[in-house]
Order: sequence, then structure tokens, then C-alpha cells
Amino acid sequence: MHEHRFCIAPMMDWSDRHCRFFWRSLTRKARLYTEMITTGALLYGDADYHLSHDPGEQPLAVQLGGNDPAALAKAAILCEKAGYSEVNLNAGCPSDRVKSGAFGASLMNNPALAGDCIKAMQDAVSIPVTLKCRIGVDNNDSYEALCHFIACVEQAGCSVFIIHARKAWLSGLSPKQNREIPPLDYPRVFQLKRDFSHLQIVLNGGLTSIDACQDALEQLDGVMIGREAYQNPYFLAQIDSQIFNLKDQRTNISRRSIASQMVPYIEQQLAQGARLNHITRHMLGLCNGLPGARKWRRFLSENAHKPDADISTYQRSLELISQ
Repeated sequence: MHEHRFCIAPMMDWSDRHCRFFWRSLTRKARLYTEMITTGALLYGDADYHLSHDPGEQPLAVQLGGNDPAALAKAAILCEKAGYSEVNLNAGCPSDRVKSGAFGASLMNNPALAGDCIKAMQDAVSIPVTLKCRIGVDNNDSYEALCHFIACVEQAGCSVFIIHARKAWLSGLSPKQNREIPPLDYPRVFQLKRDFSHLQIVLNGGLTSIDACQDALEQLDGVMIGREAYQNPYFLAQIDSQIFNLKDQRTNISRRSIASQMVPYIEQQLAQGARLNHITRHMLGLCNGLPGARKWRRFLSENAHKPDADISTYQRSLELISQ
């Protein structure tokens, strides 16, 4: 079974280390990704801070943003030393920051440079180097252009491609709009797998249910979930049994049990100086659909940010979870 069979996407301001630890309490097998980290943040900033993670988060990949092969190679070395299982190059982000820096989705307009970036990282580390991209960018959105891009990056040594099945508009749309307005084109990704059958192709974009994931997995090697994993995390408790065919009792685990399992981690993090709301903000969707879910969310939203919020604050919130 392919190791990228089910992945949770890198999401800016969301998939930080606290959020990933919470997700790991729901699924042992899903492959997790960091937020995108720029090469500059690692090479000229606090690399230890940016790369900090709990060993329990594995399997864990780090996503890098940049377009300088030498800088990406140096950053990849830091990631490997920090214990990550994979380095992923971002060639799909459409934000203003990546446009001005000519990386992210801009790399799709320069396949040769994208290939050079991949090769430099491949030569520098022994862990897998993968790439996440869109199906096109601006008016450079033909299927032929996509195939040319994939072929160039493959020639550089990449064999795993995570494809967000929307094109990116670098002019006129915000990052949020770029996640919603360009139409999804799953058939294009399916065709890509047929034409590059020897590559591992993972689908990203618009997947919100286990059924949709299983349908995609009939034609592809893997799927990647984004916002649904954050907004409705409880469905992740089904992933190990439904997607990876692991037969155990985790599918019956209650939301209260999941929240209770976070207590030791929260105590540890608070002792190290973390704020309670920095952890609990990622958990607010856990009880969606349960009676009293709004009361639980409100309690944490109103209390976890207070200067004196501690583990007892969190434990009081557990009493509000109905099941």
C-alpha cells in the first residue's frame, strides 16, 4: 500500500505542530505535512523553532517554499537532520508573497527551474523529495503544459506528485478564492496517472468524505485532504480502518476520549510556555454535530486565551462534551 495513500495537506496558519499532534491522535497512518516554510526562514531565521515537532507526529513531511536550488538543498539538509520523513517542494501556492518571490505556483511557469530545485534537494538528502503543484497557472493551463512540467520534474528525480486539481490564478484572485473559484478537474489528474502510470499521483482539492477518497483511490495512488480535516477532524478517526484497512476499535472512539487523550500533551506544552488557546484553537471542530458542541466551542473560545488559562480550564471543557 502506497505511503501517500492518505495525506493531510500543508495549510498556512493551521497545520502547526499542535494541530498535527491532535490529528495524530485520530489517525496513526495518515501522512502529515507542515505549513509551508520558506528557505529564508530556515537559513536566516530560527530553524529549530520552525522545524520543531513531536516524534509522535510521524510519518511527517515538511513543505518548503523557494526557487533557489542551492538554498533549497541547504534547507532540505536541515529538515532531514530534524527527523522529517520527506521534503515536499511547493509549486502550487498562489499568494502575493510567493508571486513576488517567484516561487510557489510561479514555478509551474519555469519547469526547468523546478527540476533544478528538485535535483539539488535529491542530491543533498536521502529522504524522499516530492512536489505539490496545480494543474496549471494563469493562461499556462493546457494539458500539454502540465505534462511537460511533470516530465521535467520527473527527469530531475521526482516520482511523487501531489496535484491540486485546480489551476491557480496569480492575478485577480486571493489565496482563499484560488481554493474555491477555479473549477476542479479530477479527470485531468486521472488522465495524468494514465499517461505517467509509473509515477505516484496523489489528488488534492475538494475531497470531503471517505467515499470520495475511496472513489479517487480506484484510479490514483493517494489522496490529500485539506480544510475538511481541520473543520471536521472527527472523520479522521475512520481513516485507519476505512482507507488503510486496519481492523481495530478506534472507529468507535468517542470525542470525549479523543479530547481527554490530549491532556498529557497539553500539560507538557503549557509547562514549556505554550498558551492553551494555541493548542485548543485547532480542536474546535472536534464536536461538530454533537449536542452541546456550540457550548464547548464557546467555552474554549472565551477562556483558553486568558493569561491564567491552565490545564484545569481545559479539563472543565471536557465536561461539556456530550459523548
